[in-house]
Amino acid sequence: MDIHAYVVDHVDAPFRWEELTVEEPGPGEAVVRIMATGLCHTDLNTQAGNMPLPLPGVLGHEGAGIVTQIGAGVENVAVGDHVVIGWPFCGKCRNCIRGEHRYCLHTGELLTGGHRFEGPHAGESAYTRKDDSSVSGHFFGQSSFADYSLVTASQLVVVDESVPLELVGPLACGITTGAGAVFNTANPGPGESMVVYGVGAVGLGAIMAARNSAAATIIAVDLHDSRLELAQRYGATHTINSGKEDSLERIREITGGAADYAIECTGVIAVLEEAIEAIGMLGTCILIGGAPTDARFSADHMRTLFGKRIVGTLGGSRTSQEMIPALLSLWKAGRFPFDELVKTYPMAEIEQAIRDTHSGEVIKAVLTLD
Repeated sequence: MDIHAYVVDHVDAPFRWEELTVEEPGPGEAVVRIMATGLCHTDLNTQAGNMPLPLPGVLGHEGAGIVTQIGAGVENVAVGDHVVIGWPFCGKCRNCIRGEHRYCLHTGELLTGGHRFEGPHAGESAYTRKDDSSVSGHFFGQSSFADYSLVTASQLVVVDESVPLELVGPLACGITTGAGAVFNTANPGPGESMVVYGVGAVGLGAIMAARNSAAATIIAVDLHDSRLELAQRYGATHTINSGKEDSLERIREITGGAADYAIECTGVIAVLEEAIEAIGMLGTCILIGGAPTDARFSADHMRTLFGKRIVGTLGGSRTSQEMIPALLSLWKAGRFPFDELVKTYPMAEIEQAIRDTHSGEVIKAVLTLD
């Protein structure tokens, strides 16, 4: 079938809207008409060459839309269903069997291999240009910077038709990553303290989740007062502008020594290393932010030896099928107002959305199609 999609030809090349051909859905696959897709820093990092998707390729990984076709053997969705395109997973490896789809042993290939993972055409991209040259697709199993997306049906999460599709795409990745880091990785106990470094979409998702947890002290750290004001609105008990005061000293003052949890959303190595210092004995530092490829960090051995834990999280852990409905339930109850972070742009205005994202004008840009 013929579709239109944004193609990135090479590292740092612009997004170019062009006509492509995508193959019909095979066994276990479905086609989704994209109604909206979030713009994430991961897309921009991939455009910049910091993730290994072969280029030229089609990016986008926070898609939501309507199922238009299904392949043989698909039973979990039907044509006409409203869906969020969650993370892909094999469903067969030890981690998938344990219910940890984010840590599927084939995650790297599924997210950035650029090709189908299973079926008669495994290892091949279903996307071609009009000159028959191949284009990488299947980015995070979806390549949703397009009007239609070929996906593995198992990654789809059906949502009620009353839920606006222009809102729910970001629950596929960014906002759920922050919330899941709190609910699944940290799971703070009564009276515990948490500091969130970087309060963009991911960090604010973490703040909202922390407000729904047993954490008593929720500290937001950022360079922008406007974002710190939002953090306070959504649940932070304290805010620190790290450009104006010593954030580590202030965290120690607020917590009476050290935080129980630190969630690092920036990917900036110096900030990450501070986050490790901000936690005390038996404290946990959770890494979310994407640093450049091959980045390294250091930690003081003796202080870490005293029970500190440094852990990473992908997509907030657990599964899209669990996390997306759970967050929507909290949203409907008025306890997780992620919709207030979203600003929509027509798909044609992707460059404006990127500029506003870089400038901090918008927290979560979402591209929409009619």
